[in-house]
Amino acid sequence: MADKSSISGLTDAEAEEFHRYYMQGFIGFVAVAVVAHVLVYAWRPWF
Repeated sequence: MADKSSISGLTDAEAEEFHRYYMQGFIGFVAVAVVAHVLVYAWRPWF
């Protein structure tokens, strides 16, 4: 086994692809959370 692998067992290309999809999901989650917080603040301001 001459090729190097990371501790996760992914190749560099696979890790980059995983990172791209992970970041898209994270950004989507944060965007939904921000919208939810803005809507709740508009409904009942907490300060």
